[in-house]
Amino acid sequence: MSEEECCPKFNPKPWDGKVFEWKNKRFVKDKVFTLFFMPINFGSVIKRLNERVDNANAKIPDWLCLSDHTSKFNMDIYLAVDKKIPDAENVTLSGKFLSKVYEGQFGDTGKWCDDFKEYAKSKKLEIKKWYMWYTTCPKCAKKYGKNYVVIIAEVA
Repeated sequence: MSEEECCPKFNPKPWDGKVFEWKNKRFVKDKVFTLFFMPINFGSVIKRLNERVDNANAKIPDWLCLSDHTSKFNMDIYLAVDKKIPDAENVTLSGKFLSKVYEGQFGDTGKWCDDFKEYAKSKKLEIKKWYMWYTTCPKCAKKYGKNYVVIIAEVA
């Protein structure tokens, strides 16, 4: 991708209000330093992962990158890949997952999380573990005029 096409335009339809099964879905995992939940080195971590994926001639399905805020100072990220990546922490996720798309400022994250809890409850699903998918960088969100964030949760 060129610099002007940093992040592909996101299509929310396939991800909004969906329940799906993953069986050993491949990801590479890394850590991002955060300061009170705000990512500090996200760009450099993504660049490093992208280089490893490119060097392995692998693909990133749907440009899917899940974020797991484990503390005020750490965020684990899971970048979807189509095969094992050398020199990376390869992990798989399996289970039943619920997704819902939100759009707006990151300051609305608390409201989105509250809404997602109610949404899962309305579907009679219990959230076991959840992730945030920030579908574009801030620069591309501005370029496209939309800041989509997808909450994806493993559910039972």
